[in-house]
Amino acid sequence: MLWPAMPDVSEAPPIALDLTGLKCPLPALRTRKALRGLQPGARLAVTATDPLAAIDVPNAAREEGARVESQARDGAVTRFVIRAQG
Repeated sequence: MLWPAMPDVSEAPPIALDLTGLKCPLPALRTRKALRGLQPGARLAVTATDPLAAIDVPNAAREEGARVESQARDGAVTRFVIRAQG
């Protein structure tokens, strides 16, 4: 019997996590929680407006064993793409 191929999560679009309007420490805490629920190789796209998120979100990702693939700031908004490691 042949089983259908599992989709490759590493190539799937990132899962969006909108944290705009939340203040420290909530963006880091919610990012950490979301990363714990991802399959290895899956990506998370985080949007935050808290100025401290530029420091806190990458630190939370690192502590969870994830890698920040990109980080960009546009005015008050910071966007991250984070890949869960496995």
